[in-house]
Amino acid sequence: MQFDQRVAVVTGAASGIGEATARLLASRGAAVVIGDVAEGAHDVARGLRDEGHRALFVPTDVTDEDSVAALMDRAAAEFGSLDVLVANAGIAEPKAPLHELDVAAWRRVIEIDLTGVALCGKHALRHMVAAGRGAVVNVSSILGTVGQPNSTSYSAAKAAVANLTRSTAATYAPRGIRVNAVAPGYADTPLVAGLPEAVRASMAERQPIGRLARPEEIAEAIAFLASDAASFVVGAVLAVDGGYTAV
Repeated sequence: MQFDQRVAVVTGAASGIGEATARLLASRGAAVVIGDVAEGAHDVARGLRDEGHRALFVPTDVTDEDSVAALMDRAAAEFGSLDVLVANAGIAEPKAPLHELDVAAWRRVIEIDLTGVALCGKHALRHMVAAGRGAVVNVSSILGTVGQPNSTSYSAAKAAVANLTRSTAATYAPRGIRVNAVAPGYADTPLVAGLPEAVRASMAERQPIGRLARPEEIAEAIAFLASDAASFVVGAVLAVDGGYTAV
């Protein structure tokens, strides 16, 4: 699971799972290009460079196709190739029953969590097809596998990401490109850290393992799928959820 001489683009890496993934890939030899709208991603990239890793931050709005294309082109131009894409950028939803749906909020979640993944795949795959190799790891969710009361746009987007992954995998496997996804459970990210303790406890209790995931645990699964250790894994949606979807 080493990434020497490989170039990885990670979106949404200012914090949480994306940051943990960027750090892990860099520690295993990858040049890491971070695409994010959050200024904190600049600090992550600078910190990686300070540690002696190759890293670059490119401001990126995953809903803007020109912005996404520029990210992928910059990664390839700066480091010579584009070998790995981790399409992680996403936002949460305002929870509400469907009859109270905020259509503007729905469209924003779908644009970032689904269309953003598709656009990142489109423009990373341009480079991978030309090279005849590559690995894409999309970030879905447990809510792309099972339902949850009052989840609308997020569940719909993450389920679509899972099936987009399967279809894309079947399309590009003959070209030497593997496409897979992870479906994380509840993780101890900055977003979750800001919730009331009772809510955090409830989230942990829903996972049979009895705790929240560490972002680094999700990053390990992403790194596995992106690596040669997963060379025969194609079109998988790997649950990394402490048993949430097993019961």
